[in-house]
Amino acid sequence: MRAIPLVPLLLGGWLVLPVHADEAQDQLKRLAQAEQQQSFQGTFVYERNGSFSTHRIWHRVVDGKVREHLLQLDGSAQEVLRVDGVTQCVSGTLVAGVSNIPDSPAHAFDAAKLSAWYDMKVGGNSRVAGRPAVVVTLTPRDQHRYGIELHLDTQTGLPLKSLLLSDKGQLLERFQFTELDTDAPTDQMLQPSADCKPVEVVKAKVDAQKQQVAWRSDWLPPGFELSSAAARKDPDSKSLVTSLMYDDGLARFSVFIEPVSGAAVTDIRTQLGPTVAVSRRLTTPKGDAMVTVVGEIPIGTAERIALSMRNDGAAPASTKK
Repeated sequence: MRAIPLVPLLLGGWLVLPVHADEAQDQLKRLAQAEQQQSFQGTFVYERNGSFSTHRIWHRVVDGKVREHLLQLDGSAQEVLRVDGVTQCVSGTLVAGVSNIPDSPAHAFDAAKLSAWYDMKVGGNSRVAGRPAVVVTLTPRDQHRYGIELHLDTQTGLPLKSLLLSDKGQLLERFQFTELDTDAPTDQMLQPSADCKPVEVVKAKVDAQKQQVAWRSDWLPPGFELSSAAARKDPDSKSLVTSLMYDDGLARFSVFIEPVSGAAVTDIRTQLGPTVAVSRRLTTPKGDAMVTVVGEIPIGTAERIALSMRNDGAAPASTKK
């Protein structure tokens, strides 16, 4: 899901009447159930930095198993197939932000937990893709995450629209259905093209807790916890790249760590829409490493996370220019 603080100008004149947070929590629980129980198909637009793309999605749930086929309609036929949130194959490169990275866990939307980090309210009603919706806003209680505005389908609880803004009210990202059909997709609709290439992710031979001990952060934004850990061999350097994913139940970011030895590497600090990427070369007792933080969090928060990474319980890593 995506996020946005409450901005009346973007509500298009809808009357915002804050309601007790319990109602907002009920709506989020309904959303979590809908995404795991409701089949659908439809077309949505994605906007970032003033650029638009159009996508077709087929989402089918059978006996608790979720199968999803996503196709980009602009330009070349780029697509992705996912089963229970895990990417099975990819064709081309989808617009960044549209497809989750492999092995990303599904949002559980623990409303009680989220209420510690977001001020949740029901803000009235709207209409999206010809369907009535309920507007739910989640405004962050600190500067380390973005807020969210969700327009949830009154009939099914599915998200028809979501907006994400910076703390200054800048629109960072928009997802919005233009057409939604709650009929289950057929087998043919869920079948990827021959160009869809299989994706393989090699799990680290340690569990998430052990991986966290090897590489961990001296500081994390309040509410963020390690949700998964994986490792893969870089085909060029042959070194093991560790990836750690953190989330607060809504927002996510990943930390990628790769050892470097004498190689010329450059620190990176960039932002494209809501997605930031910060890379820093760190010196640790175990040797130099390049730490990269990628996610939909403010860039200052990402920098602080990158500089706070440490290895094997040793003293905090220092930067090396």
